[in-house]
Amino acid sequence: MTRRSIVIGCGRYLPERILTNEELAKRVETSDEWIQQRTGIRERRIAADDEKTSDLAINAAKEALASAGVSADDVDMIVLATATPDETFPATATRVQAALGMTKGAAFDVQAVCTGFIYALNVADNFIRVGQANTVLVIGAETFSRILDWEDRTTCVLFGDGAGAIVLQGIDENVAVKPRGILSNHLHSDGRHHDCLYVDGGPSSTKTVGHLRMQGPEVFKHAVNNMASVLGEALTANNMTAEDIDWLMDGSTEDLTLLYDTGHLHFAGADPLAVLDKWGHRVHHVHFKDVRQPVLDWVHAEDKSFLDGVAAGVYSVPGDPEGCIDFQAITDKLKAMDSK
Repeated sequence: MTRRSIVIGCGRYLPERILTNEELAKRVETSDEWIQQRTGIRERRIAADDEKTSDLAINAAKEALASAGVSADDVDMIVLATATPDETFPATATRVQAALGMTKGAAFDVQAVCTGFIYALNVADNFIRVGQANTVLVIGAETFSRILDWEDRTTCVLFGDGAGAIVLQGIDENVAVKPRGILSNHLHSDGRHHDCLYVDGGPSSTKTVGHLRMQGPEVFKHAVNNMASVLGEALTANNMTAEDIDWLMDGSTEDLTLLYDTGHLHFAGADPLAVLDKWGHRVHHVHFKDVRQPVLDWVHAEDKSFLDGVAAGVYSVPGDPEGCIDFQAITDKLKAMDSK
């Protein structure tokens, strides 16, 4: 028997405020057509002035726990991925822990920007595999609107706020009969590309929060090259071919489109899954925020999927070629929640 992690529930939270391309065009030199042609984004969500990253995370966590059918008392650990914490310390995860009424276990933050959720997923998976935790709440939450330069049209049009969460639980599987769960994680980073995507502030450097800065073409180039490479790495590690994959989940529609159009990916049977047009880039938590409706509509219990992302630094992650999500169980629970 092999210890594996499966996703038994997922949740999300989006702020009410919608910022459209038309509204942005009144603030910076841009247009709805320009933004859509280059990014596919039509609108994004913006947190209210009194909403903190922890508030978004708490709402997503509560929905994830409800969809999983577990209580906060069942959770051994919270791993929260964020680049926009409430405070420098303590960890934003501890605010979530307190709000959920948890008094046991560990709660801490992980910071790897756009790939942070998959890094957090990897951390949680490792704790489960070695037996130090059985049920882990993994959250990604951002209020990126707080660090945007709203006069820089190359960045302010791209990002939005929101949160997503999953409940990860350990199972003992006979992998020879039916391999399920998170099959593998493959993490990479290259700090030489710091200036491609970064925030120009920090406690020990400028003593300010700073603003997001990005060299868009360079980030895009790294996304295309690195995503194709690490996807191949994950396939090889799991003795799979592209034809074995049913879904390719990425935070960026344009990344997927370019990878397909340039021939970097040859996934004959895989459908790209990227929901960007209404929410913008919300950094790492895009994956499980976006997967909720596709779970209900398209994805089947036996499907295998890739989660991937490219972030500041540059981090490259082919997340988990998964049969890791118990799609059928989640689908049933979400439908029940939606019918109420």
